[in-house]
Amino acid sequence: MNPLELSRLQFAATTMFHFIFVPLILGLSVIVAIMETRYVRTGDRLYLRMTKFWGRLFLINFALGVVTGLFLEFQFGTNWADFSRYAGDIFGAPLAIESLMTFFLESSFIGIWVLGWNRVSRRLHLFAAWMLVFGANLSALWILLANSWMQHPVGEVVSAGRVRMVDFMAFFTNLYGWLKFFHTMFSGFVVAAFFVAGISAYHLLKRREREFFMKSFRIAAVFALVSSVLVFLVGDEHAYEVAQTQPSKLAAMESVWETQQPAAYNLLEIPYPDHNRNLVQTLSIPWGLSLLATHSFDGKVTGMNDIPPNDRPSVLPVFISFRLMVGLGMLFMLLGLAAVYFVRKPGLPERRWFLRIMLLALPLPYVACELGWIVAEVGRQPWIVYGLFRTADGVSPNISTAQALISLLGLGAIYLGLTITDVYLLTKFAKKGPDKDLSRIISPENLWSGR
Repeated sequence: MNPLELSRLQFAATTMFHFIFVPLILGLSVIVAIMETRYVRTGDRLYLRMTKFWGRLFLINFALGVVTGLFLEFQFGTNWADFSRYAGDIFGAPLAIESLMTFFLESSFIGIWVLGWNRVSRRLHLFAAWMLVFGANLSALWILLANSWMQHPVGEVVSAGRVRMVDFMAFFTNLYGWLKFFHTMFSGFVVAAFFVAGISAYHLLKRREREFFMKSFRIAAVFALVSSVLVFLVGDEHAYEVAQTQPSKLAAMESVWETQQPAAYNLLEIPYPDHNRNLVQTLSIPWGLSLLATHSFDGKVTGMNDIPPNDRPSVLPVFISFRLMVGLGMLFMLLGLAAVYFVRKPGLPERRWFLRIMLLALPLPYVACELGWIVAEVGRQPWIVYGLFRTADGVSPNISTAQALISLLGLGAIYLGLTITDVYLLTKFAKKGPDKDLSRIISPENLWSGR
């Protein structure tokens, strides 16, 4: 393997490890803030215990997630120096804003939230919780806007072998970026909803803290249903945007080889990339793909055979990842609907079969998020900036194969260790359950006072 392949593998591995932490940060921060809001509004101490229990799990994931994000940006200087020289004027701006604005915003308010239980008023403490939500999602926005410029570049001019930003508002209002942001944000909500529902199901199966985990499960069930539907709706719009801006990615997602107008949607396909066709192609819905990709019954869908071979992504990983991601998304909507139905009826703790399903479903949204990343990033290849700059041209010219291999193995070991630590700590404290004594968290006189 050469430095290019090793650098690509390193960035892919570190990003996918980092993305294990990010969705839970985005979603669990909202659920914790909702629980604290109910405590402040009602004075019910059960919601305070819920806030502290789920908040502890959020903090574990947040701390380790921040560490995994630090190494990502360093690689633009170590492994992708030519890309940094080419696109640094554009790509560096949102990353700098993210670091200077959102990182300090998050760090300030997380300090207030963690240390302020007996030191600030309950309303200020609640404000800090919601500012954590705002900061986490604002951080995701700037990073995804930067990534979306690589997917669909806007607001730039090419001069002397480099790109310069000439229209920041075009960059900021890039529809591709905002659809990607909402799709990612709602996916994080799904991860958090199934995380809370799965752990609640575990304790209900163990017959522990029934009222505590029934209320947690109820919040998670509604959150799961609403967020999974929103992921589906935004995902449909995002697929339409991909069809307009990245026809090669759409062709790989749906394994379309010949240009069609109208294009049928095949429920069952088996790609055969070596021969530029599908081995199996059946259960077709006439004009179905045209409707999905162009929002018209007779829209044109470009086939892979009409795209130059050097501009094509690898079909098989993109196609498989996309189909699995969509299938899991459908499953999440069904499970969310079933969860809402069962929590509205008495006897959920006795439906042990369903609780086991929800416990087993806990890791599936993580899998769906990783599959979505594969679709987005592998589907963009061979471009690092789609249509402008190839990935092969972005690697650092002076990096050797040995250096790239050593950094890959070193960072891989670090990220694997952090992920194992995260899973261990989350499992340990999730199994332990909530604290029964709140006096060491917040003094009794301040539980529901003017403070």
